[in-house]
Amino acid sequence: MPDAAEKDALVVVDLQNDFCPGGALGVAGGDKIIPIVNDYIKKFAARGLPVIATRDWHPEKTRHFAEYGGAWPPHCVQGTRGAEFHPELRLEGAIVVSKGMDPSEDSYSGFEACDAEGTPLPELLRRLGVERIFIVGLATDYCVRHTALDALRRGFKVVVLKNAVAGVNLKPGDSEEALAEMARAGAELRESL
Repeated sequence: MPDAAEKDALVVVDLQNDFCPGGALGVAGGDKIIPIVNDYIKKFAARGLPVIATRDWHPEKTRHFAEYGGAWPPHCVQGTRGAEFHPELRLEGAIVVSKGMDPSEDSYSGFEACDAEGTPLPELLRRLGVERIFIVGLATDYCVRHTALDALRRGFKVVVLKNAVAGVNLKPGDSEEALAEMARAGAELRESL
């Protein structure tokens, strides 16, 4: 269970329409984790612990997109339906942080995101007294991985909830390798809360 004494936070990574089935970069089964994530959100909120939702919030032109030299088709463009959080995700009371706004950056990590006032996620977590983050969301082998590794580098304890993440798997086994890399770096992997 999340711990108010240690001051935990839940970080929901990029559960946006474009990363769910039918989206520009849909992760197979990405929508299947939403009921589990919603349950975790409720549990953290019930204990008065912060819930933070990261989102890709790209400009129309960015080096992140293939057309401008990047690896990906256009996705999560600011103000589009694809950039919206999945409609079944229950984020009432969550703090939303946005990343990928700089057209010269890829910004896979939630630790490159800022809130509406421009406060970077690491500073926001420190202000809230957070010491340990629980990570859920999409995609295991990209934004979840980068967020977990950045958190560890910045001195946060990290728990990845394996039943509430899903991966792209451009190559078979990418998600399993990403989880192994996170564990080697010091993340705790749990099947559930």
